[in-house]
Amino acid sequence: MTDHSPGLRDALRAAAGWLALLDSGGASEADLTRLEQWRASNALHEGAWQKALLLRQRFSGLPGALAMATLDRPDAGRRALLKQALGVAALLPAAWLASRELPLDAWTADMRTAAGERRQLMLSDGTLVQLNTDSAIDIDAGRRRLTLLRGEVAVKVPGNLTLTLQVPYGQVVLGAGEVCARLLDQACRVSVLNGAARLQPLHGPALLLQAGQQASLQAAGVGPVTGLDEWRLGWREGVLRLDDRPLGELLHELRRYRPGVLRWAPELERLRVTGTFRLDDTDRVLALLAASLPLQVQTRTRYWVSLAARENRV
Repeated sequence: MTDHSPGLRDALRAAAGWLALLDSGGASEADLTRLEQWRASNALHEGAWQKALLLRQRFSGLPGALAMATLDRPDAGRRALLKQALGVAALLPAAWLASRELPLDAWTADMRTAAGERRQLMLSDGTLVQLNTDSAIDIDAGRRRLTLLRGEVAVKVPGNLTLTLQVPYGQVVLGAGEVCARLLDQACRVSVLNGAARLQPLHGPALLLQAGQQASLQAAGVGPVTGLDEWRLGWREGVLRLDDRPLGELLHELRRYRPGVLRWAPELERLRVTGTFRLDDTDRVLALLAASLPLQVQTRTRYWVSLAARENRV
């Protein structure tokens, strides 16, 4: 069978789709079971899967090129990069591209991260943009506007400048200061670390949020103002620092940084945890938890990890 055979092309196309789904962080246990069955059903499938793994770096490099389409790049250059992105995206199954797990606008975003990846970009005016795991933004230089399409972003604006952060539920207007915005199911949680920010929902009055405060921006209004969940903001330095917090909170955050499935026994959520955990190596974090807490890590594949209570042995 030649490299140009329809069978191999179909297998490579399917393997690319599987790998993209896994790396998106949206795969379920049922998806992983189907992947294992697909690989085992035909030697051609397994060969295509191994080729897809070897090509991961090339695929993961594509959003990096898009991230370089910064404020100073001419429109023609931006269009060329987007055309390149769409050309590669066309290799993937249309059903996956149309899914909510990775919308097409995230592929064409000016700046994007995969699951487990974090990036930062200094704009020409000195504004610092940091993008958390599995996130995407568009950058509009002329209007001084960022649009959060997916995930979480931190923005630090210098001097006397102002910047608008557009989200599906309204917008956040920030002067000199720093905010973090994270998209949730039906809202955007906005945290003000420095300065102040005006939250304007799609419907309803605006609210001025001060440093040290956070609130939920919803389409119909702004939710209650509370103090910052500071430990959740540690991702900007690549760490999560917890002081006697429920283990469940840490695990829910760690799951965002891992492709595939991370599951755990419900009773583990009640355990308490203290420590500083680096997000660049979540496997090591799980190993540290197993060494310090009564739990064990069960690894079925790289994309399927479970935590279970460890039995006490006399």
